[in-house]
Amino acid sequence: LFALPVRGSEGLYMVNGPPSFTESTAFQRDSGKNCKVVAFSKDGSLFAWCTGEKVNIVNVASAELLCSLDLPKAVCLEFSPKNNILATWQAYSTAKDGSAGAPNLLLHDVKTGKCLKSFIQKKMQNWCPCWADDESICARNVNNELHFFESNDFSTIANKLHLQKVNDFVLSPGVQPTKVAVYVPGSKGAPSFVRLYQYPNFGGPQSALANKSFFKADKVTMLWNKKATAVLVIASTDVDKTGASYYGEQTLHYIATNGESAVVQLPKNGPIYDVVWSPNSVEFCAVYGFMPAKATVFNLKCDPVFDFGTGPRNAAYYSPHGHILVLAGFGNLRGQMEVWDVKNYKLISKPVASDSTYFAWCPDGEHIVTATCAPRLRVGNGYKIWHYTGSLLHSYEVPSNEEVWQVCWQPFLDGVFPAKAVKYQAVPSELPSTEPKPAQAYRPPALRNKPVTSSKLHEDEPPQNMRPQSGSSDKPLSKTALKNQRKHEAKKAAKQEAKADANQESTQSSASQNAPRNTVPVITSGDPEVDKKIKNLRKKLKAIEQLKEQAAAGKQLEKNQLEKIQKETALLQELEDLELGL
Repeated sequence: LFALPVRGSEGLYMVNGPPSFTESTAFQRDSGKNCKVVAFSKDGSLFAWCTGEKVNIVNVASAELLCSLDLPKAVCLEFSPKNNILATWQAYSTAKDGSAGAPNLLLHDVKTGKCLKSFIQKKMQNWCPCWADDESICARNVNNELHFFESNDFSTIANKLHLQKVNDFVLSPGVQPTKVAVYVPGSKGAPSFVRLYQYPNFGGPQSALANKSFFKADKVTMLWNKKATAVLVIASTDVDKTGASYYGEQTLHYIATNGESAVVQLPKNGPIYDVVWSPNSVEFCAVYGFMPAKATVFNLKCDPVFDFGTGPRNAAYYSPHGHILVLAGFGNLRGQMEVWDVKNYKLISKPVASDSTYFAWCPDGEHIVTATCAPRLRVGNGYKIWHYTGSLLHSYEVPSNEEVWQVCWQPFLDGVFPAKAVKYQAVPSELPSTEPKPAQAYRPPALRNKPVTSSKLHEDEPPQNMRPQSGSSDKPLSKTALKNQRKHEAKKAAKQEAKADANQESTQSSASQNAPRNTVPVITSGDPEVDKKIKNLRKKLKAIEQLKEQAAAGKQLEKNQLEKIQKETALLQELEDLELGL
């Protein structure tokens, strides 16, 4: 059984996961309203929380209290990957006389509760040191340079990475050797760059595994794939100088540890809302573009594999096994979700979780939690647990005077839950479907008894498979190749048309001499350029004839149409000159 802690004004308590959804009796409810933070260890075996007086650590399975730390002001907690250390952070404050305050970032031995090391860490952003998954190294950003400690020995700095100003860094997941992605913002006209290093080879730009420089970056988000072979970088500016977006401007870059790099070409303009790696590490999904947003899965060559079309969405979530992808529209959207089978690219279900501020997959790859939490939303707080087939299995809403602040699943290591075959049939649920009734659009009294006409502002694009078909060549055509192909097809069509025109003219009787000037039989000049001009002029004159007929029939012509008619004499003169070869 796995647990779901709920933190709010009703206190902190654990809910048993599917199928029971009852409150855990093993974990004693903490009814105080001062719980500011909770944290699980990476494997889910340990749970820590701050009561407002102490930080407690318990064993989840036995609910045994392992240790209690006297840290009433702690607001951030994090376990190291192997559960050896608990890092805690509280707001930094200087002493009354203005001298440096006490260290506020503390590293504790989980078994004994002893403080192993303390640092001054003024900013809450990126407060926590980063460990490699095996805890062989631990890294901190100190005054724009990276300090590395080895084997949790914090008495000596084993390595340093000096760059002009390291703004951010991310260690690669998985086994050794550990790789480091570092971001250095540009200054004085120089571009920003992201560089990948393999620890501990930090001997300047030549020792880097890969380097990607770019302009237009006030901040970046770096995302390693699970196999640590590539990093996606979302570079964003705070202000979009073109004025097209409130949200600044974003670009997506791909950098591989083998030195390859590319800008991911997104076919629709607008913000990049979300980018996520598939757990298989060979594909990623991006949600981007002005609403209705597009969502596309790309491969490691940054070529599109599947396009989900457009829709009301701003987030993407792969299931832990990577076989299901949820596209959702939360925040200022209505909470519509699309659940896709990624292997076959088939839509499984379309549940709606309106007013959701949080979404998370359960480690079993079958269940999902959505929650409405304060302070993002103060009303209608609560959480819902769904099966990915669209069934709502459990729903809890707090009384109107209470709030929920946080909900999260107990994590488990990969491989604990085996991957199961994808189901399409909705699983049975005791709760009624929560399909919200679509709100009726306002109709003025004059239109109320008339048939409803569609008033969509835009048509949504349908999903399409971008993989090359088995019969065609393996590689999708490049832009130039596509252009040449279209030109070739257009020439072919023009030739056939000219042939058909010539046959038609030759069959016409000689009486056509008496016809109006603009229907003169085709005489080719031998020069294809001249023939093309003649053909275009005839086309224009034919259009003018049609406009004249419309005017004669009493139709009111537009200004530009009248201007076209006035050009008839000049066009006839030009045609005559070309045909006479002047």
